[in-house]
Formats: sequence, C-alpha cells, structure tokens
Amino acid sequence: MLQISQRGIEMPASPIRKLVPFAETAKKNGTTVYHLNIGQPDIETPKQCLDAVKHYDIKVLEYSHSAGNESYRNKLVSYYAKNKIDITANDIIITTGGSEAILFGFMTCLNPGDEVIIPEPFYANYNGFAIEANVVVKPIASSIESGFALPPIEEFEKAITPKTKAIMVCNPNNPTGYLYSSAEMKTLEEIVLKHNLFLFADEAYREFCYEGIHTSAMHLKGAEQHVILMDTISKRYSACGGRIGAFITKNKEVLNTAMKFAQARLSPPSYAQILGEAAVDLPDDYFNTTKAEYRLRRDTLIKRLNAMDGVFCPNPGGAFYAMAKLPIDDCDKFCQWLLESFSHNGATVMLAPGTGFYSTAGKGLNEVRLAYVLNVESIQKAMDCLEAALKQYPGRK
Repeated sequence: MLQISQRGIEMPASPIRKLVPFAETAKKNGTTVYHLNIGQPDIETPKQCLDAVKHYDIKVLEYSHSAGNESYRNKLVSYYAKNKIDITANDIIITTGGSEAILFGFMTCLNPGDEVIIPEPFYANYNGFAIEANVVVKPIASSIESGFALPPIEEFEKAITPKTKAIMVCNPNNPTGYLYSSAEMKTLEEIVLKHNLFLFADEAYREFCYEGIHTSAMHLKGAEQHVILMDTISKRYSACGGRIGAFITKNKEVLNTAMKFAQARLSPPSYAQILGEAAVDLPDDYFNTTKAEYRLRRDTLIKRLNAMDGVFCPNPGGAFYAMAKLPIDDCDKFCQWLLESFSHNGATVMLAPGTGFYSTAGKGLNEVRLAYVLNVESIQKAMDCLEAALKQYPGRK
C-alpha cells in the first residue's frame, strides 16, 4: 500500500482555517458570520499601489532576480531607514510572503533535529514550518496574567540544550498583540550573545504599536551577526494576497546560504513586487489613519470582553490581535459549537481556538484569539453574539 511521508502525517492542519467548512455551512443556512478568526484586514489596499500594478507597462512577465527586483530592494532600504534600521539592498532577499522568509531561516540556520526556542503562545504556522524544515520547537511559557510578557531569562536558560540554535520572537506579537519593550529585546540580545544563538525576528506588525515604541531586533547593536529579520507587506499594506516578504540579515554567510534556497524556487512574485515598491512611496503619515482605526477597534473589543462575566483579556500593545480567557471547557469544541449550533439575532462569531497557538499539549484550552480586523459596528455585533453564546454554551465553567 502506498504511504505518505511521516512529515506529512505530522504536519498540523491550520487551527485557524480548520473551522472554515462549519462557517461555510452556517452561511448557507442563512447565518451571518463575523470573522474574528483570521488576520485578514478589511482596510483597503492603497489605491496607488494597485494602480502601479494596473498601469505597469509590461510585454513579458519575466523571472525577477532570485533575491527580488533590485529596484524594490533599493526602495526598501529607504523604508527601513525611516525605521532606524540601517541596511543595504545586498542585505535583503525578497521572499514569497513572510512565510518563506521564516522557512528560509529555519533551513539555513538549523540542521535536522536542532531546536528553536519560541515563547508560547505563538503564530500557529511556526509549528508547520518547523516540521517542513525538520527542526524542533522548544516552547517556553508566557502567561495571560502578565499580558504575555517575555518569559524571564531563567526560563530561556533552562530550555537551552546543545541542540539549541535559535530563539524566535514575533514583535508585536501574533497571537497575543504583546509589544516587547526595549529592555526585553536587550534581554534577548544578552541570551543570543551568551549562548551563540541566532535571533529570528518576525516583525510583520511593526507599524501597529499603540503604547510604547517598536524596538526592532535590527536595533540591537553588537548582535548584528545573530539577527535574521523576517518581514512582509501582507498586514502593513493590507496586501495579504500579494505574497511578498523579506529575509534580512547582515550575516553574509547566512544570506549567501539563504540565496541558494531562493534560487531553487527561482523568484518571488513579480506583480506584487511592483505593488510593494509603490507602497514605499506612500506618504509618511499613511499609517496614522489606519493605526487610529485599529486602536479604536482594539479599545472597543477589550472593553466589551472584560465586561463579560468570567472573561479576561489583557490590553494588547500592538498588532491587531487579542488573546482572551473564557469560562469554557474546551476552546475547539466551543468555536465549532458557535458555528454549528448557535446564533444570536441570525448571526454568530468565528474565533480561533487558543490551542492552535501552543506547542505544549493541553495549553490554551480556555483561550481564543480574536483578530480585530472588522469595523467597530461589526465588532460590537460580534461581541453581542459572544456574550449571548457564553450564557448558553453547555460546556461553560
């Protein structure tokens, strides 16, 4: 009998997308579904970016350079300079989304069986990328009670083994929205220098910081050879379907090795590079309106959640996600029940089960992630649904 690979067996299904069939059935039955389950912004992609693609005069849709168009990489240098990140175009490889940048990092810097430490909860697909690259995620716990702050340095020290080769953080964080402080980033610098580790930094939500300022891993002076920055235009410009990201490092051995993986996949998407290049020319105040809108959505969501009996949700400092603790027995059952068996005024809400953001079995059972990517009116209606659901759910604790 033909058999699939062990890697395929171990590859987890997306915890965010696995409930889609239930949502589709609910919609077919006439139920309105408020999607707070996935980070797909409803903010319009900037018109001048779409126009740049629409009006681009092209006769042949050619391969780009495997590192991405030189013109785009040169433009990105100016974008990063505005964020006090000093790099050159030769420090950048354009990738097929931030996902490919993460995968390049794992495959370039870690051997099969090597370990990467990641504070959990973390972006669910890190687990999948680790399985693809045959590396091991070593989770260390952050807690909802602390707002998901960086775990103490002692917890990192306890997790480090001879197989440990890297630490990974997402800042601001997906799924928690936590914004790591300058002091916390300096703690990470101390650890990677002491133990000679790579620091993978996923900074997809750099622009969306509501309290405090963003400290990039690229700001850590003295750790330049250890830092690999993974980035993407997906959330920044509401261009998730463009699939354009970036792999950035000053470590030339790492960059040259990653280039071999980039060459193997030939080139990143051409049209989306045009869109990304146009985005760099957006006015400096472009993010002000978007950021203010997300802050309003966040404040609306957090106020409603914490007013519900038995619910606790820390105030996230960035991104557009929040992790909430609910008075429920099992978040996977609850999220499915919302779509299969519940409606309030003809509507329900779709959430992401917290378990999918943990690597440690049994964690996150009473937590959900909410993406505040809908307008305030829709968020209010979604919270009406959640509040009613928590009163009716058979597995309430």
